[in-house]
Amino acid sequence: MARRRAHQYVSLPAASLALVLAATACGDDNTSDALQVWIMEGTNPDASAFFDAANEAFTEETGMDVEVEFVPWADAQDKISTAIAGGIVPDVIELGTTFTPEYAAAGALHDLSGYIDDPSRFHQEMYEMGVVDDAAYGVPWYASIRSIIYRKDIFEEHGHEEPTSWEELRETALDLAEAEEDMIVFPVPGQAQYSVMPWIWGGGGELAVQESDGTWTSTVDSPEGRAGVEFFTGLALEDGLSTTGAVNWNEIDVMESLSDEKSIMAISNSSNPKAILEANSDLEGKLGAFVLPGQESGYMDSFAGGSLLSVFEGTGNEEAGWRYVDMLTGTDLFDRWGEESGFFPAGVEQIETYAESDDPLVRPFATQLLDAGRSTPALPAWSQVEAEGVLVGMQQDILNGNATVDEATENAAATIERLLNEGA
Repeated sequence: MARRRAHQYVSLPAASLALVLAATACGDDNTSDALQVWIMEGTNPDASAFFDAANEAFTEETGMDVEVEFVPWADAQDKISTAIAGGIVPDVIELGTTFTPEYAAAGALHDLSGYIDDPSRFHQEMYEMGVVDDAAYGVPWYASIRSIIYRKDIFEEHGHEEPTSWEELRETALDLAEAEEDMIVFPVPGQAQYSVMPWIWGGGGELAVQESDGTWTSTVDSPEGRAGVEFFTGLALEDGLSTTGAVNWNEIDVMESLSDEKSIMAISNSSNPKAILEANSDLEGKLGAFVLPGQESGYMDSFAGGSLLSVFEGTGNEEAGWRYVDMLTGTDLFDRWGEESGFFPAGVEQIETYAESDDPLVRPFATQLLDAGRSTPALPAWSQVEAEGVLVGMQQDILNGNATVDEATENAAATIERLLNEGA
């Protein structure tokens, strides 16, 4: 068993985690003889085979062993914060894009700027999520995006093509609702914040923008932002295209409604087609996907999420940690992880290849990622916005009839501004 090393952390009230890595040197007795790596569990259903190959290649190249620990996503933030507080951290860690600014601002992550020879080779929205004060604290590893998955066979049966505007989407859905009375045409989930973000952006609103004085302003409650939220929730409340139960649905519930053949189309993650077909092979050849249409034409932005690979500060293995990160994102392992997991490698060249694919369940998502992928504000406090479920609460208040669109968006915008500007 490799030895673990201890580092001391001190409180810093201004930091999001209230913890900062102390610049202390540890002797050889506290330095592990194997590289410690934490990877989130579940992204790749057969991750052990992948890391067996990766670790063998790394050991052959460096002479250093690797120990990989798989961490459930649900436990990740608590486990990481506890590790930082206790001074027992890994060398390399996979972090969700929205996690990274928080830990970077706490001083827990190593600046990788000096190692990255060409930042432009990575998806830039994702890359920027790891940048704080011009220092890069994470390297994009894999990416996902939300577009629309639909029942191609049902569209064809009723003579419909893929919508290219909001109104075409609505008219198509209304027609299909009459033709397929036993199916949910377009679920509007209440617990899926990434499903409502595109409509805010598509209408012309912003989750948060930084003003010249450094403060943050949300325009979720602007006329443009409200127009998007009203259209999306209106598909349920005015047009009856969803189901009342969807107010409590998350993205997994939406995916299951597609795989169970209960829904005709829905905003879905790019990794979902593979999972849907694995759950229901009868849908092979019956599914399609299209880029989220713009209000009048073109595309509207969708949340580009995924994971970054980061290196912890002060472990004594920063150089080796970077070499491991570089191997996962700079060799054929980059593509292999994407192929096995169903996610996109977060490199521009790799995504462009997928955007030229003949696969109708791949090309639209890759196009969305390249041409209309967007991230949340890259600042530590955004994690608090997500932790408090601000957009989820807004969506559910509207769908449950507890607030009007104006009331709910006004409350959401005020809460976002308060959380982002506290201590600013």
